[in-house]
Amino acid sequence: MLHYRDCRRVGPCLSALVCRAWLAIGLLGFFVIGGAIAQAAESTPPPTVPFSPPVVRLNLSEAMALFLRQNLDLLIAKYGIESSKGQQITARLFPNPVAQLGNVASFTQGNTLSKTGALTMQVQQLFELAGKRGYRIESAGFGVQSAEADFEDAVRQLGFTIKDAYYRVLVAQRRLSLAEENRDRFARILDVNTIRFKKGYIAEVDLIRIRLQVVDFQAQVIEAIQEGESARADLRQLLRLSPASRLELTTEMDYRRVDPDMGRLRSVALDVRPDIKSRRAALLQREADLKLAKAFRVPDVTIGAGYAVQGSRGPDNQQMGILNLGVPLPLFNRNQGGIVQAEVGVQSAQAELDRTVNQVENQVDVAYQNLLQSRRLVEAYLAGVLEDARSTFTIVERAYERGGATILDLLDAARTSRTIQQNFIEALFSYQRNLFQLESSVGQEITS
Repeated sequence: MLHYRDCRRVGPCLSALVCRAWLAIGLLGFFVIGGAIAQAAESTPPPTVPFSPPVVRLNLSEAMALFLRQNLDLLIAKYGIESSKGQQITARLFPNPVAQLGNVASFTQGNTLSKTGALTMQVQQLFELAGKRGYRIESAGFGVQSAEADFEDAVRQLGFTIKDAYYRVLVAQRRLSLAEENRDRFARILDVNTIRFKKGYIAEVDLIRIRLQVVDFQAQVIEAIQEGESARADLRQLLRLSPASRLELTTEMDYRRVDPDMGRLRSVALDVRPDIKSRRAALLQREADLKLAKAFRVPDVTIGAGYAVQGSRGPDNQQMGILNLGVPLPLFNRNQGGIVQAEVGVQSAQAELDRTVNQVENQVDVAYQNLLQSRRLVEAYLAGVLEDARSTFTIVERAYERGGATILDLLDAARTSRTIQQNFIEALFSYQRNLFQLESSVGQEITS
């Protein structure tokens, strides 16, 4: 009985101990599993956000403004202006004075430096005569004007380049739209004729021809995409944009008739073209250099003043003032070679100016004639040829669906329509490019 009672007393204790052990194991497992879940959650990378390239929307005016701010070629051209201004600063400066310090003494018959020595201090200044400094300033001023005109000419030439690159992107977009339209149209024709072939209404060779035409239009789509990417890359490079940026051009390639006055264009070009301004400034600079070269025939004067201190046994007074005048004697060198070189420089600058004027007049005339011819071609397309090609394709397509035309008639109409529309795009781009070329030749924008 005692043993039984002991067992009864031990039983509840053992059960409680077992329960506590299972409870501890459960809690430990909970913490272990929870920590593992938390660690797995921490180690799991966050969901990746797809990268979207920055979109740059530009019309033609905004592209030109961005080009003027960021193009590296323009920045390099602008450094030429700063360099010329540095030369202008140098031309205004006076020659630096020269300080001299001298010593003389006798060391024979018991003399020493302290007894017979003489210490001289002197300052010399060169004075330029015959207006040399003024001629240098004049020449440097014309040099700055020439550099500024060269920068404007770089803006003119590169401005045509940026406009041409901008419109090449627009042309590629128009070509892509045309190719996609033709591909989708023939894809629908292929779907319809596939059903007709299965029902035995058309021959297999006709289905193959349609399929080949779809492939041809798809190849044109790919080619237009490649041309567009290449044109965008050129435009991004000119605008100094990242290759990751996506360009969206908002200016439309529409026809705008321009009928300029040729006589006025020629006179305006001779007045405002920056390359002519640069040649004129260069000629004036060479003339100033010639006047400077002739002024070098007159020698400059050097004036010096100083003070001398001698020892107690010196031959002269112990303290003396010094004044001297130095003038080169122009016996042999009277800058004969420099004058000849300057005269040749004037003649060369005049020839450069005459050649540039002749080039400008011919460039304006050629650009004007090209604009007239391209304008006639665009207006001929807009007069009805373009619409006729589209309607002819539609008429033949409907006739083919009713059995009134063959597959060869349909393909011929499709190729003719595509060729006419592509030629219109090329003519419109050529007209716009000739307009930009005329504006570049004149040196200013043409509005009418």
